[in-house]
Amino acid sequence: MGAELNFGRLLRRAQMYESEEAIVDLERGVRFTYGEHLDRVSRLAAVLSGLGLAPTDNVAVLAGASHVYVELWRASLAGAVMINPLNTRLAPAEIVNIINDAESTVIVVDDTHLPIIEQLRPQLPTLRTVILDDTAESNLAASHDYVLSALMSEQPSCPLPAEPLPDAPAVLMYTGGTTGRGKGVVLTQQAITLTAHRMQPIVDLGPKQSYLSFMPMFHIGASSSWSFYLPSGGRTIISAGFDPTAVNATISDEHITAIGAVPTMLTMMFDDASFDATTFSTLQLIVYGGAPMPPALLQRLSAAAPHVGLHQAYGMTEACGVATALTQADHRRGGDRLRSVGRPATGIDLEIRSPTTGAPTSRGEVGEIWLSCDSLMVEYWRQPELTQDALVDGWYRTGDAGHLDDEGYLYLADRVKDMIVSGGENVYSLEVEAAITSVPGVDAAAVVGIADPVWGERVHAFVTADPTAITEDLLDTEVREQIAGYKVPRSWTISMDALPLSATGKVLKRELRESHRP
Repeated sequence: MGAELNFGRLLRRAQMYESEEAIVDLERGVRFTYGEHLDRVSRLAAVLSGLGLAPTDNVAVLAGASHVYVELWRASLAGAVMINPLNTRLAPAEIVNIINDAESTVIVVDDTHLPIIEQLRPQLPTLRTVILDDTAESNLAASHDYVLSALMSEQPSCPLPAEPLPDAPAVLMYTGGTTGRGKGVVLTQQAITLTAHRMQPIVDLGPKQSYLSFMPMFHIGASSSWSFYLPSGGRTIISAGFDPTAVNATISDEHITAIGAVPTMLTMMFDDASFDATTFSTLQLIVYGGAPMPPALLQRLSAAAPHVGLHQAYGMTEACGVATALTQADHRRGGDRLRSVGRPATGIDLEIRSPTTGAPTSRGEVGEIWLSCDSLMVEYWRQPELTQDALVDGWYRTGDAGHLDDEGYLYLADRVKDMIVSGGENVYSLEVEAAITSVPGVDAAAVVGIADPVWGERVHAFVTADPTAITEDLLDTEVREQIAGYKVPRSWTISMDALPLSATGKVLKRELRESHRP
């Protein structure tokens, strides 16, 4: 399979479905067959190359979900450039840090996000070209250099780029940083393509499947989901965002057979007034992940749609999104394994090791999760010390804690790095704490995850400060200017009391969590 470990080969295979519908963009009201879609991908790859970009250059993208975003992903993965997808919920300062760290020379934005880049452009010295993905007539000042639709119309049909080598860099994707600086994960052609091949048998996809995509397109999981359908000729229906009423209606209207969601979204779909017994009638598969699945929600799914298969995926960007799988067969068997995140996916080795010594632990003992596979990241972009800490002799230290049972199922425990998962988004406590303690009058801060019935976990901050001078509203306003909204604490404890410390001076976050356990 070595010669096939590039995404260009997957795209060429999809040419056999030329007349089949490939992409449906509900927001823009357009539908493309595979022939039309692959033609647009090929022309877009040529447009990017025509701007003087080399395959090792990166193109930043700041935009909402659309067929153009899928085309940008696939033109990049075809070998034109590296794609650098930016989280649309980032604060301006975070966007500046990422673009400057990546030294992106080109960015593609939609008209919603153009004003942000227009405002920030003086702070982006490497950025020489702004391309507007014109989703609608825009009255904004002409601060962009090109309009994508014009570039595409001027580019004649052409073949896909030459197939890249398996070890060629394909994606530069930034994750939240525990030190306040984001980490750029570099993934290769091999990593991306292996994930597509790996997931195909796991989710047991047949021909003519219809997948509804409503997850943000800057996530590695979103791009992986579209890739599952290339070998089988399935179609992807794109929703501009998540609205439970719209999603429920689209499942029925478009005869959707599969969706991917975090548990919070599934709860909202069930609770929405639009949901009834027929909503999931065509649905065959729900892939979930990003947060633990509450047992009560599993029961609701089984009762409302017993014909729908369930599949859970656990992973991280550094492993190209997939590490373990709790398959449909596992869900049918039931039992305690439903509390797990499944067993390692094909081609992935997993060990539990001591967080302090790195030695393997005994079966059933909680430790740090280590992974080894051919789809690991190459490095953290230009951060060799962090790369060296994370990649050890071909193994990746995930920073997550868990244990394996006698059958090899993985059960997650706490996060070694105090990562909080809220509504499917990863929040790193040190990053939030740094923003809080920058506010004048704050002496100390500790951030933990508190159980929440809707979001899975919510970000809660313990702040040492004078509560008559430092209020929740003040902290919310100040912190929101520095970090993305989903990272800002949803609840606060502000007092003059000192934070509990260990003998070595470390904050005892376990005690803080226990004090707010429901």
